[in-house]
Amino acid sequence: MLEGLLKLSFWGYIGATLLLTHITIASVTIFLHRHQAHNALTLHPSVSHFFRFWLWLTTGMVTREWVAVHRKHHAKCETADDPHSPQVKGIWSVLLGGIGLYRIATRDTGTLEHYGNGTPDDWLERRVYSRHPLLGILIMAAIDILLFGVAGLAVFAVQMLWIPLWAAGVINGLGHFWGYRNFETTDASRNLSPVGILIGGEELHNNHHAYAQSARLSNKWWEFDIGWLYIRTLALIGLARVRRVAPRVRIERGKQVVDLETLRAVLRDRYHVLKLYGRKVIRPVVRNEHRSSDSTGRKLLRQVRKLMTREDIAPDASARATLNEVLQRSQALATVYRFKAQLKALWTHTASDGANRVERLEAWCNEAERSGIKALQDFANVLRGYTLQSA
Repeated sequence: MLEGLLKLSFWGYIGATLLLTHITIASVTIFLHRHQAHNALTLHPSVSHFFRFWLWLTTGMVTREWVAVHRKHHAKCETADDPHSPQVKGIWSVLLGGIGLYRIATRDTGTLEHYGNGTPDDWLERRVYSRHPLLGILIMAAIDILLFGVAGLAVFAVQMLWIPLWAAGVINGLGHFWGYRNFETTDASRNLSPVGILIGGEELHNNHHAYAQSARLSNKWWEFDIGWLYIRTLALIGLARVRRVAPRVRIERGKQVVDLETLRAVLRDRYHVLKLYGRKVIRPVVRNEHRSSDSTGRKLLRQVRKLMTREDIAPDASARATLNEVLQRSQALATVYRFKAQLKALWTHTASDGANRVERLEAWCNEAERSGIKALQDFANVLRGYTLQSA
């Protein structure tokens, strides 16, 4: 009586549990996240409905609610209106209470109406999935007990905890608190790991915030996104179609003229441009100034080093005053900081047309080359060679 239809060893139960939870993770990242929330790919109706049915069984989440909360997160990221920002609500509140924050957000009808458009609205969604979310969970519990016996209770418990722990807690919490950044986005997003398997590729969270509408979350050659592997497999057999991916950029060495192609590449890859600028220009200049400064100057530089390179830090009045003091003490730092602001203006000044922006980028590169600061001169040569390539 204690055994189910499947009589497995201890490790067999572990493997079965991991398989079931991994299907749930794949359903979240492929269907809810990349397909529904960001429209980065299309899915065959049979695949789409399988994911929707599986999520009903294993999470009870309503597609419209999940999509609306996630879209609002992107629209209001790291503000008081962000449903689950650890920068605002605290890391432990999100890490341990992410599912509670999600449920609070789903009760806001304004959020659902504004951000939940375009999600499934067929008979099954209206009469079954949205109306009876707990029914699917109860059916899943019955299936687990039927298949695994008493051990099915443990399997079911892990299934119910998996998404609240990894998605609502780890991704929404640690994904905006700890890890590395490929892109200098204005939010605090981080890549938790270059290998995206455990959470279906969602580990590459900073990449996602840089290119939210990309079906591929990996960006560097050494990063792996298992969700992208599944999408490519579905596409090969005609069950999915990729609509958008993040652009690939190459540096064309020796290119001397800034043209429209250069501008497009810089604008499309602007978050990486800012990351490179911080690493290749600001940090070397800060190091040089640190070596030649007195103890007071070195202390000030330590206080503002992150502020000069990071785009997700909003300085308060005290930090702004310290930064201004540093810039007054160092002409080189004042110069590279001014150049950074001018570079950002290329994509923040929306009134400029393409030809005008090309001229401004060319002028930026020319002025950088005349600055007398080697790191800035070298970076101007890098920008001139920016070119988009096919994915």
